[in-house]
Amino acid sequence: MYEKYIDILKKEKIYPIVRSSDYKKTFDIAKALIDGGIKVLEINIESPAIYEVISDISKYAAICAGGIITSTQAQAAILSGAKIISSPIFQMNLVKIAKDKHIPYIAGTSTANEAYCAWKARVSLIKIFPIKAMGGAMYLEDILRPMPFLNILPSGNVKLNEVSSYIKAGACAVGVGRDLYDGYSYTEITNRAKKIINELKDFYAG
Repeated sequence: MYEKYIDILKKEKIYPIVRSSDYKKTFDIAKALIDGGIKVLEINIESPAIYEVISDISKYAAICAGGIITSTQAQAAILSGAKIISSPIFQMNLVKIAKDKHIPYIAGTSTANEAYCAWKARVSLIKIFPIKAMGGAMYLEDILRPMPFLNILPSGNVKLNEVSSYIKAGACAVGVGRDLYDGYSYTEITNRAKKIINELKDFYAG
């Protein structure tokens, strides 16, 4: 049952990642994305105020608490209402917490070996981070060629106009951060979310 959020991500293909330490800014960006049709998004734990954002915004969409490194962070995020936890690293303590709490864990990896180890640990979705620095869509293709069974989410400085290339390379979903919202008004953020959702629908229809 708890894997339904991962299933939504695999269907929607776009995975917004919001990073800010300010409560109002984080809440407003997240709500604008949700108003644009986003059903699952990540909010990075940049400050203690972000736990409150997760608590307040989780009534509108499924929130993944991102940037989780310690067990304490994971527990606090789950208590705040996070439905998924995500980390820039792959750590067995977080695997255990996620299993105990019956929530998905998105583990951060960089190499083929790390990705395979995460898969062996039954991690729900394997994040390749930072994907741009590692070689982009071509790097993703290289990892998936011998291991097509991996559920991969690339993230790290990905632009909206690059999302389709990562999907073509085999990504289950694609993490996009600042390019979705940085420097845009609430209305513009909502429109950008609607636009990428529609483009991805057209991508599959075509």
